[in-house]
Amino acid sequence: MPPSTPSSGQYAVPGMPHLSPVASRHRSSIGSSFSFGPQHLVDSYLDGNSSTVSNPLDPNRSVLPASPLRSSPRRHRRAKESLGRHPHPLANDTTDVFQESEDDADDESEYEWGMVDRMRLWRHDALMQHLYETAAFWGDKILTWTNDPNDAFWLAQTYFMTHQYSRAERLLTRPFPTAPPKRPSSPSPATNGHLFQPAKGKGREQDPPPPLTTIPRLPMGPGAMIEVPEEMQERVSRLVDMSVACRYLAAQCQVRQGNWAEATEMLGEANPFRDSGRSGPAIPNVDGGIKVEASMCHLRGILMLKLNRGDQAKQCFMEALALDVKCYDAFEQLVTGEMMTPDEEWEFVQGLAYASQTPQDAEFVQLIYTCRLRKYKHATEHALTRQRLVEEYGLGDNPDVLYSFADALYASFRWADCFVITSRILGLVSIHNATMPLHIACMYHLSHLHSKLFILAHEMVDREPENPISWYAVGVWYLSGGKWAQARQYFSKTSLMDPRFGPAWIAFAHTFALEGEHDHAVTAYSTCARMFTGSHLPLMFVGMENIMLSNHVLADEALNAANSMCDGDPLLVNEMGVMAYNHGEFQRAADLFSRALELAQVTQTSQKSWSTTYLNLGTCYRKLNRLKEAKEAYQKVLELDSRHSMALGFLGLVHHLMGDLDKAIVKYHEALSIDPINPHVLELLNMALEANIIRNPPVMGGEEVQKTIRMLKNKYLRVRESDKGKDKAPRDVPSGVGEAEGVNEMSMG
Repeated sequence: MPPSTPSSGQYAVPGMPHLSPVASRHRSSIGSSFSFGPQHLVDSYLDGNSSTVSNPLDPNRSVLPASPLRSSPRRHRRAKESLGRHPHPLANDTTDVFQESEDDADDESEYEWGMVDRMRLWRHDALMQHLYETAAFWGDKILTWTNDPNDAFWLAQTYFMTHQYSRAERLLTRPFPTAPPKRPSSPSPATNGHLFQPAKGKGREQDPPPPLTTIPRLPMGPGAMIEVPEEMQERVSRLVDMSVACRYLAAQCQVRQGNWAEATEMLGEANPFRDSGRSGPAIPNVDGGIKVEASMCHLRGILMLKLNRGDQAKQCFMEALALDVKCYDAFEQLVTGEMMTPDEEWEFVQGLAYASQTPQDAEFVQLIYTCRLRKYKHATEHALTRQRLVEEYGLGDNPDVLYSFADALYASFRWADCFVITSRILGLVSIHNATMPLHIACMYHLSHLHSKLFILAHEMVDREPENPISWYAVGVWYLSGGKWAQARQYFSKTSLMDPRFGPAWIAFAHTFALEGEHDHAVTAYSTCARMFTGSHLPLMFVGMENIMLSNHVLADEALNAANSMCDGDPLLVNEMGVMAYNHGEFQRAADLFSRALELAQVTQTSQKSWSTTYLNLGTCYRKLNRLKEAKEAYQKVLELDSRHSMALGFLGLVHHLMGDLDKAIVKYHEALSIDPINPHVLELLNMALEANIIRNPPVMGGEEVQKTIRMLKNKYLRVRESDKGKDKAPRDVPSGVGEAEGVNEMSMG
């Protein structure tokens, strides 16, 4: 499908709520330090005259400018050609958060690498090789010599990677000079904060290094910014006040520490750049990466989830994806968290500004996002999307594309086919988080795979005990064995490890429903509905449980609410038909059952899964006295399942009502051969037998009766003579029935 261009139906960024004003000082002023909010960053960005590419306050740039092309955290230092040295292969970069001035860049041609530059390469190589303690060790020495904000940022990144969040946050919020001295190539003598830089030019080796500007020691600790001397206030600021990327990293540290209030203040309640005039979905990223603004919106959404503000989290994720379609984390939160209804999901994803943000890759990004959407509607579009991804982009063996196939099969209740695809995915990758719930559910539905489910659960717990899906698999295995209490225990553990893992919440409620605890099941399903506001399944299950409890008013309310969210689920339409039948609206119930079967055919689902719907449809036709259509519906059920006792019983009832008692009696007997103690079928059989006797009483003449009596008399006499001489009566003759007179007294009815 062609990429969508921004249109009137495109997601509109909502207006920004009013924020408290901040003192209009320069961003390096100490006055700005008392407001931890990001608004002054916006003011500085709008007031600044620096170029967009080099402005660290620009929200439309990524954290690492030119990140697709460069990989080192330092600019390439060209050595003298006479030395014959080659630069380090990782030295080609422009990935500093704080860019150098043009004058500094002009000096690069005459710059010779020194100790600091070599250590910067050590630091970066250590990061690339996951030697984080090594990177932190050398990075700390570099920062002590240079006091450079860029070196501080990379040291904070190292601390973050080693989960030292408090240490990284302290570094990002401590005072730094806004105009640090020129970076020395090697450490020079320093006394109480006095740094010296070697002179440039031909005389650098002969001339003594002149002293640089004196930098007094800056105070440290939580109150560092408040304790800065008054004469230095205009030349000192925190990194979070100098760079959007540093503020984003500091907020990440606060979120990881669970400091929700501090993180909210750091990020702001809403996107501060929203009404700046230089931000929005139509403005592309200046360096081809991912906008820091979109990343901040995503983190703000995570923070809102932690604060149980689901609606605000949804808006934040939508804004993040609208600002930059490459922000897959926001898309993942919206889709897997089921924050949007299927219709909202489809319209939003199709209306993103792919063409303006990624003109060369717009079509592919739209296709790969479309294949991850839910499959209740747009079956044709989904099929074409998967076909194009396989044929045009060669992603036939990609786990995400294969997952789209498996998801479509699972939505069609084709468990065996879905299991084949999920097994293929797990053959390519050991763990695929999106696929595992489908794979486990298929093993639950296919009874012959329960033993493999047991093995899989043990392997996952041994391999990845910190993964919530591992314990979810254990719970499903207990569920397959009918051990409800043990299953609930592991589903509860899964939801504690990941509160946003929907399958665990649904399965937890299923344990109550299967156990017959319908009140507890309603409570659990209702909790799930509050958490996953875009999913219709919890509300549908609430309605089903209320049907079991005969709470028809509540059942109607829940089913109608679910239908307003998703009107393309045939299972939901079937439940609405059941409620119409309970209300005595047989024609409406028949229409709903017919529509459910039509939807099932559109999704190419397995017809055997809908045998109950055919049975319900036949019952409605029988209530409407449309016996011929009812007979066809019951026969369809028997085509799908020849041993369906209820269908056999109802088909016998239809024959009974049509006056064909012989066929009715045959069907009743067939039903009882499968379900021998069904009281309703037994009663119907007795009624049919009595009606058949009344309709066709046995008519015999006097000669026929006498002939029959003589035949029976002769038979018993022969038996008696053969057993003469024995003390006991014959085995096949009841005691006391040995004489002809006894035979004459037998009832022939």
